[in-house]
Amino acid sequence: MGVLLPDPGDVIRCEKVASYHDHYNINMVPQEKPFNKKQLIFFVAFTVLGFAALQVPLTHLAGSKATFTVFDAFGPTAGAFLGTVPGMLSVLLMQVFNFFAHGARVDDPGTLIRLLPMAFATMYFSKRSKLSVIIPTAAIIAFIVHPVGRTVWFFASFWLIPIACSFFQERSLLARSLGATFTAHAVGGALWVYFVPIPPAVWISLIPIVIMERLVFAAGIAGAYVAFTNAFYALNQLRLFAYQL
Repeated sequence: MGVLLPDPGDVIRCEKVASYHDHYNINMVPQEKPFNKKQLIFFVAFTVLGFAALQVPLTHLAGSKATFTVFDAFGPTAGAFLGTVPGMLSVLLMQVFNFFAHGARVDDPGTLIRLLPMAFATMYFSKRSKLSVIIPTAAIIAFIVHPVGRTVWFFASFWLIPIACSFFQERSLLARSLGATFTAHAVGGALWVYFVPIPPAVWISLIPIVIMERLVFAAGIAGAYVAFTNAFYALNQLRLFAYQL
């Protein structure tokens, strides 16, 4: 969790990956590039791994049969390695494929809402942009103008976290991971209050659960990022595969 990401143009300075400078820069995806063969390979790899992660449920969401899965601690990293748009597309593809693989059954609105938040988390994790602030801000406004959300307005305070983390997004892996998972929570929460009717008391009861689950997801995202960069570096060193964004 102490991995630091230096200023734009600098290299990743992590003890285990000190010589990554030939392959990875701080922003990972400083600008969008044409979708090349290497990115296509990882697009497919992330899709396959993501689909597998989606098969491991963790907890049910309040008011719905939808569940959080291991994918919630994995998906956002796609943006760092594939780029913003390809990463978001890969995440959506994983979930849509999983949706149809399970019979395209819509048990409740939560089933469909679950398709969107991780794409925005992927966008956040890929690189810093104005949307890192705009998305959670819009979610806060949408939540507190709703009749139920207005009574538990303090719940939306969670979504100040990705806004605050955006100022450290390019220097701290922990900030980037926390910002990504709380961006997903912001998008999901804003949609949830409109389409999944749960009383104010339930929203309040979710506060300690949200704190725990989001810390776990942030740790998973950061851990997955470090694991992937180490794996790619090892393959590069063995000359088995050369990956460079």
